Order: sequence, then C-alpha cells, then structure tokens
Amino acid sequence: MSKPKYLGVTPPVDTSQSSEEEEALANDLLSILKSEGQFESEEERKNREVVLGKIDKMVKEFVYRASLKHKLPESLASACGGKIFTFGSYRLGVHGAGADIDTLCVVPSHVTRDDFFDIMVGMLKERSEVTEITPVPKTYVPVIKMQFSGVDIDLTVAVLQQPTIPEDLELFDNNILRTMNSTCVRSLNGSRVTDEILRLVPNIATFRLALRCIKLWAKRRAIYSNSMGFFGGVAWAMVVARICQLYPNKCASTIVTRFFHVLSRWRWPTPVLLKEIESGPAHFQVWNPKLDRGDKEHRMPIITPAYPSMCATHNVSQSTKQIIEMEVKRGLIIVDKVMQHETTWQDLFEKDEFFRRYKFYLQVNVSSTDGDVQHGLHGFIESRVRQYVTKLENTGQFVLIHPYIKSYDHDFVCKSDEEAQRIRAGFRPMQQETPALVPDEESTDVPAAAVPEADQGNKEESSDSDGKADKGDNKSSGDTGKIYTSAFYLGLLLMKRDGGLAGRRRMDLSLPTQDFIQLVKESSVWDDETMTISIRFLRQKQLPDEVFGGMPRERLRYSSSSKKSSKRTASKKNNEASSSDKPTKKLRTDDTAAPSTTGIAVSTMSKQNLSEQNDQKPTAQGDTDKGRGNGVLVANDATKSDEQPTNIPAPVPPPIRSGGIRIKLLGS
Repeated sequence: MSKPKYLGVTPPVDTSQSSEEEEALANDLLSILKSEGQFESEEERKNREVVLGKIDKMVKEFVYRASLKHKLPESLASACGGKIFTFGSYRLGVHGAGADIDTLCVVPSHVTRDDFFDIMVGMLKERSEVTEITPVPKTYVPVIKMQFSGVDIDLTVAVLQQPTIPEDLELFDNNILRTMNSTCVRSLNGSRVTDEILRLVPNIATFRLALRCIKLWAKRRAIYSNSMGFFGGVAWAMVVARICQLYPNKCASTIVTRFFHVLSRWRWPTPVLLKEIESGPAHFQVWNPKLDRGDKEHRMPIITPAYPSMCATHNVSQSTKQIIEMEVKRGLIIVDKVMQHETTWQDLFEKDEFFRRYKFYLQVNVSSTDGDVQHGLHGFIESRVRQYVTKLENTGQFVLIHPYIKSYDHDFVCKSDEEAQRIRAGFRPMQQETPALVPDEESTDVPAAAVPEADQGNKEESSDSDGKADKGDNKSSGDTGKIYTSAFYLGLLLMKRDGGLAGRRRMDLSLPTQDFIQLVKESSVWDDETMTISIRFLRQKQLPDEVFGGMPRERLRYSSSSKKSSKRTASKKNNEASSSDKPTKKLRTDDTAAPSTTGIAVSTMSKQNLSEQNDQKPTAQGDTDKGRGNGVLVANDATKSDEQPTNIPAPVPPPIRSGGIRIKLLGS
C-alpha cells in the first residue's frame, strides 16, 4: 500500500494558493507582531547563542566530574561527552523578546539524576552570571530553573543507556528509549515532540508566523498556561500545525482565520492528531481512551506526535474548557471582520479584562521568609491551583471557576507583628504608593485591606491554613526582615439558585478549601515554620489596585438586546414611578462584611443593588428569535454609559442572577 502524499491523518481540505488580498493581510499581521515585540533583537539573539554555548560546555564538564565521581579513569571520563538540545518555542523558532529557553541535557548511562541536581547545581551556583537558580527535582519533569546572563533557562536532564554521548547524536530514533525510565522519557520527549512538529508541517515559515499570532492572542486573553488548566505552548503549536496540514498552501493570515473556524467547530473530545498514534520498541503506555479510563476523561485531547504519544492537555478542567471555547468564538468573530477589512488584527490581541468580569473572586495567598524558597513555593502552588478549581467544581455550586494565569508577587519589609500577620493573610499595606487608578467616587472605595478602620471586620475574611495570621505565633513575625508573597486569583460564576427560594444564599466551601490546604501542606515543599497559606473571598470592588494595571476598576455591565429585557426594564421603571410616593426604607450597604467567628461569611450585595444588577441580565443575541445564542453579547462599559453599546464576543457564559450571597470557607 502506497504512503499518502499528504501530511496528517486526513487529506487536506483545501490545496489552493492564497489570494493577493490574503497575502497582504499576512504582511499586515507580520508588521503588527513586530510592533508588539514578538521578535527578538539581534543583540538578544547573539546573547542567547552565547549562553547556550556556555551551557553546552558546562554539561560536558559536568559529565566529566560525574564520571570521575563514579571511578572512571580520567581518559574515559574526558571522552564521555554530553550534549544539549533545545525545544519549546525557541526550537520552533517562535520565541519573542525575553522568552525562556527550554533546554535538555543528555548524559551517558553512568551519570544519574542525583548527580545532575548535585554537581550541576553546584557548578551553576559558582558562576556569577547565573542568578535565581531553583532546582525542582521532585516534579513530573525534574528541572533546574535559572537566569543565565539575563536569559531564563529551564534545564532538564535525560540519561541515555549508552556509555558515551557523541556530538552527532539525534533523538528521533525510538530505539534510544529502550530500558529508559519514564521520567527520562518525559524529559526527552520535549525535544522529540518539537522536532516532530517541524517535520509534520508543510511550510515552516507560514507555520511560525501563524503560531506567533496564536501565542500572542492566547497570552493576551489569559488562556496560555498548561499548569493552570489551559493550553500550553506545545498544545497551541500542535493545533496550528494541524491547520497547516489541512490548508498546506495557504498564507499565515488564512491559517489564523481557519484556526478559529476549525477549533470553534471541533467536536471534543475527538483528539487533535498530527499523525497516527504509533507503537514503539519499548513498552511505554501511549494515549488510548479505549483502554485507559484516565485518557477517556480528557476533555480537549491534543496528542503529541512522538512516541510514546501523550495528551498535552490533560490539565484542562470543565471550567477552563468553557473559557477556551468562548475565547475561540470571540476570536472567530474578529478574524472574520479582519478578512472583510472591517477591523484590524490589533483587536484580536486586546488584553483580557478578567478582573472586571466577575462579581466574586477567591484569592489564594502563599508567603515565606526567603526569596529563593518563595520562588519554588510559587511554582508548586501554581501547579496545584487547578486541583483547587476541580474541588470547587465538584461542589456543583458554580457555572465555572476561572483561574487567572498570572500571579502577583511582592516582598514586604514588616515593621510589626500586626503588619506581618496582615500581609500573610493576603492584605496589602497602605497604598499611598499605588493610588486609586480611576479618580471617581466608586474607585476610591479601596479594598478593605488598605483601610485601617476596616481591619476588625475584615480579619474574618481570610481562611488561613494554620491560624498564624490570627494567633500571631509565627516565629518570623515581628522581625524587620522581608516577607515574600504570591497571590493567585479565581473568578467565580455562580450556578443559578433554585426557584422559589428567598433571602440570602449560603455556600459552604470549607471542605474543598480544607482539602486543598491539606494537599499543599502534605507536600515535601512545605515548611510550616516559614510558610503560610491563606484563601480570601473578595467582591470585585475589594480587589487591589495592582490587578487593574491602569484600567478602570468598574465591573463590566452586560445589557440584553432582547425584547424580554426591554420589557423588564420598562416594567421596573413603572414600578419605580408607582412607588415614588412611598417612604423609602433604609437598606444596609454592601461595603461591610458580615463578621463570623467560625470562618468566612461575606454578604455581597444589598437588595437594592441586586435589583439594579438583575434588571441588566445579559442574553445572547438571537436567543429570542432563533432559540439559540451565537456567543455574542451587547455590552455597556460602566465607564461609558452614555455611549452606544457595541457588539463584543462573550468572554465567559452570561452571568447568572445570584441574589445576596454568603460564603463560608472554613468552620461549621
């Protein structure tokens, strides 16, 4: 049987060439990507090459020292070799300014991983140009993270079952995996997958330009993070590569447009494959949902092309799947307008407004007293937040939980025990150095953490893992040293409450929160003497100024274009007119948190504010007429209420009317 004359698991959809108009749009895309800093300078390129050259020499020296340690004669030790391979965005040729370099260190069989984290780490610490070195030996893929002459490096290791490593070594042969352990296979496959992707695309230049566009879009829309449950760089690269296979002769602008069309219609969990899954000489498990229950549960499987094939998107949760799909629909609307010359590529790269989307948020805070320790703790918590998301999803009380891919890291010099306790609990010092970003009445209502008078009422809003923030018994509190903190945020979209229920809604999140905290504290990374973890429930108006990055603080208001919404608004006005002569009952405002002695209990919205919000409940355009939504909402920005609403894609499912809410994280 003859081999197919196409790349991929199916024939191409369209083999025609791009039009002149599409080529012009590709040139426009290239110009915008350059203006967005997606290409490194010549100086940066040379610096990276120098750094990689130094690391290659260090790897050979490391193998030599390890060989002597294992009693090899010096003549043999000097001939053992060692080699580095790059992978990820650098190897794909789509890295931008300031991007890290994923680097694999390949060593002979007598060198161990312990040698790597002992001898190699020691050698790196001796070099003045190496900073922020963080060994992470106990993880899915053991790695040394560092900065080498200003370049971020992730250095992994793979032990090959051969006595020497020649300079002309290639990794594509599956036979090199024989007798290799699974940890080394995972390390090795980073490079093997990257090289296989490049071999499976019909036009590498087109692939690279299209992938640069998708990477920038995914980062701007905050859906670029494997650890947080979204797609990582390799997953996005494989999807773009698949589109290139389906349209082998198209230019980058068409590939980007087809990317959104195909992905918006993809029938998950049908896997994205660049080639048929193959077996190999070694008996490693490959992705097979028919045999493996875990593989069957993958929601958006994208399968690596190198043996043993694995799912690159196993971290995707129910919530992150919804968010990715909504962002793809938004992108589809924009690229169609770009192709019709109704807008520009710049609209595709508009920054997300995560902190203006939701009414309620959870803030996960971790802190320690050492900068290097905090760097490792940050990475550990980042890799575990998605498990907290899953635990919250399992409560059945949320439409989705949206993890934000970026953390907010600080170091503070504490002058008192009280200040140290507040910082560990997630509160920030007085914010004179970061004034309110929008000088109006609403924005000057700063988070309670910055208002001394609110201290007593808000201490109850922190669910601390070990009580240190409340008891003040942390051994490091009271000193004038630094406390290093990292804050992660989750946006909450509540499930619609049962009909006919009145009064405030109560949600008990104590069980998933306690489970998550226990998971963190049982890790070997955790040190109870120097680390703390706290989880806070926040209303949108209580978020710290820093998360808005110069943007308005007001939450986005969604208004419906349906007749039903118009009738509801008219009915509300009539009711207000008929009751204008009645005395107005004084209502409690929503600024004060309801205190609790057993955990978090937060009252969110006064009834008056809730009624105002509920009358602006959004619905998808066309739902009334067609019976189904198209993913587009009509949105009014709260800061531009006098302007006409504009059609924008829905970044998340429409908010649910939730009423007053009381949330409890810990206690009974």
